[in-house]
Amino acid sequence: MSKRTERWWVVVAALVLLAAVVIPRLRSTPDDVSQVVVYCAHDAVFADAILDQFRKETGIEVQVRYDEEASKSLGLSNLLIAEKDDPRCDVYWNNQTLGTIRLKEHGVLEAYRGPGYERIPARYRDPEGHWTGFAARLRVYLVATDAVPPELDAIHQRLDEPDLSRVAIAKPLFGTTLTHYSVHAAESGIEDLQQWHQSLRSRGVREVRGNASARDLVVEGICDLCFTDTDDAFAAVDRDESVAMVPVRTAGNKTICIPNSVAMIKGCRNRESAERLIEYLLSRDVEVRLANSSSRQIPLGEVNPEEIPEEVRALLPAAEEGFELSAAVGVHTDVLDWLSAEYLP
Repeated sequence: MSKRTERWWVVVAALVLLAAVVIPRLRSTPDDVSQVVVYCAHDAVFADAILDQFRKETGIEVQVRYDEEASKSLGLSNLLIAEKDDPRCDVYWNNQTLGTIRLKEHGVLEAYRGPGYERIPARYRDPEGHWTGFAARLRVYLVATDAVPPELDAIHQRLDEPDLSRVAIAKPLFGTTLTHYSVHAAESGIEDLQQWHQSLRSRGVREVRGNASARDLVVEGICDLCFTDTDDAFAAVDRDESVAMVPVRTAGNKTICIPNSVAMIKGCRNRESAERLIEYLLSRDVEVRLANSSSRQIPLGEVNPEEIPEEVRALLPAAEEGFELSAAVGVHTDVLDWLSAEYLP
């Protein structure tokens, strides 16, 4: 072999060695650092602003999937179960808690306990770290004050009347109404829940698509009273001074406090980015932002009271009196199965 040929092979070998070292490094500029995939059941009008700010502050690209409004949390939960063996999602941002706890039972969630987890009270997080609650809503009655005084005794008296055609409730297959039903069953038994439900229907309660529809019937003067939650109720109170909200109380005198929840998906592809997004969502700044949004969500971790609206501060004691939602997990599936048989063909 000539000297020139030897030199040529030395150069080729060096280039191959360089490629072997450099190319893997280039390829490892990775998806797991530069992006995060989020399935989100929170309203896009609020979630988009939070996720956009995270993107700006971190440089991490956020791919977000929302779902259909009425059944979004249930639909996304079912999708995550279907994708369990090959997950596409890194972080699940649910607008409630029971569906997230259900995912833990299906083995979909990865335990993660960072600083954000520690700032949330123990009653609003999974003890093993599979999910953490933040920024809550309360289940409330919305009343037309010229027809029903905004007091629990007056509301209960109205709900005991034989004609409920001017009372509205969302169909309980989804959302916070399903949580409400599950809490009722957990506290008083599913038979008591079924009797209460049939009593409402037999007396002509108006069943509508969702909480916003129930709210609108009160605002429009078609109904005197509805069951809804704080974010929809605030939207009514902001534009109509003749309506007011009152927190629902259970038979055991607990409120129904329903946090958002965030969880990491087991086997997710972008672990580092997932951790950063979870920490961001559980931060004081995000809870303050959501408290100051039009939905007025209630902070669960410690915040400066001066940073949140007065009407949200007024709800903090009620949030602290919330029913322990983990106690409703055992009946949640039974309630959903019964309601599916009631409403679905």
